[in-house]
Amino acid sequence: MERFEYATLEWLWDVGALRADLPGGRTEGGKGEYPAVVAMLSKLGSDGWEVVTCATSANWLFWTLKRRTLR
Repeated sequence: MERFEYATLEWLWDVGALRADLPGGRTEGGKGEYPAVVAMLSKLGSDGWEVVTCATSANWLFWTLKRRTLR
């Protein structure tokens, strides 16, 4: 049986905030300008994460990501 774990990535572009919430309570983030968003998505992708949804409203983008677990 395949098992997955999930993470979220949030970008508030007008205040320049970028934050990823990962399993186990880990967070990553920093200044959220366009290059930082690309770098974060690329880093997460290299760790096996893939975007499965994106929501947006006003100044905000919110992605849900998933990856297969080894359990």
